[in-house]
Amino acid sequence: MRLDIAYDGTDFSGWAKQPGRRTVCGVLEEALSTILRVPAHLTVAGRTDAGVHASGQVAHLDLPVEAVPTEPGRLVRRLSRFLPTDVRIKHVTTAHPDFDARFSAIRRHYAYRIATAPYGADPVRARDTVAWPQRLDVDAMRAASASLLGLHDFAAFCRRRDGATTVRELQRFDWERTETDTLTAHVSADAFCWSMVRSLVGAMLAVGEGRRTPEWASRLLDERVRSSAVTVAPAHGLSLAGVDYPADEDLAARNRRTMDVRAAIEPGSDGCC
Repeated sequence: MRLDIAYDGTDFSGWAKQPGRRTVCGVLEEALSTILRVPAHLTVAGRTDAGVHASGQVAHLDLPVEAVPTEPGRLVRRLSRFLPTDVRIKHVTTAHPDFDARFSAIRRHYAYRIATAPYGADPVRARDTVAWPQRLDVDAMRAASASLLGLHDFAAFCRRRDGATTVRELQRFDWERTETDTLTAHVSADAFCWSMVRSLVGAMLAVGEGRRTPEWASRLLDERVRSSAVTVAPAHGLSLAGVDYPADEDLAARNRRTMDVRAAIEPGSDGCC
């Protein structure tokens, strides 16, 4: 079963289950296990950190045939009564047997909201918008963001995880003034490493304030360890906006490709194979 999920991450300690902590996965699995009367174990497209939100999260759930709901829409309505108001399962569908919420994903889309008004964020958006009440050079931020597009080693922007690759294909990174005093960064990639999006945003804010040049951002791609010069932007401005998947007949091939570990890119190379 495929589940499309939204949540306000403010009061969650992230997606992944942790003993003694309230997590998105823990709350969802408890509700699903109660309703379906079988143990529920979710595989998610992207694990979000504490405080990060989602409007387009995707997970899958493997069920024995006898536990599969005959009308998934009714399951959505039942879950709405079981779940707390800060997490919703918006859709439940029967997925293709090769569908894997994590490995089948082609790309993930994130949005990061920043309020530049002198009074900070509007109260009705304060939980998902970071107050940054100072002048930002958006043109410089756009130039720096564009210089990072493509297949690169983003080690300078990622927190280290043993055995995990930091080679990613950044497919979109641009800035939109969605309201008079609000900037939204749109960031898309085939995958993201730990803290990558918030580090990218943090680096662009340094450029926007004039503390760094656009060229500084692109030079970071030559580093092979996390850069101490990059500040991680606050969690609550970030939201997982969507996940793209291929057609059903291409799922198995996509799963195999995703599980292939990418080789490291040597500093100064053009990122090509």
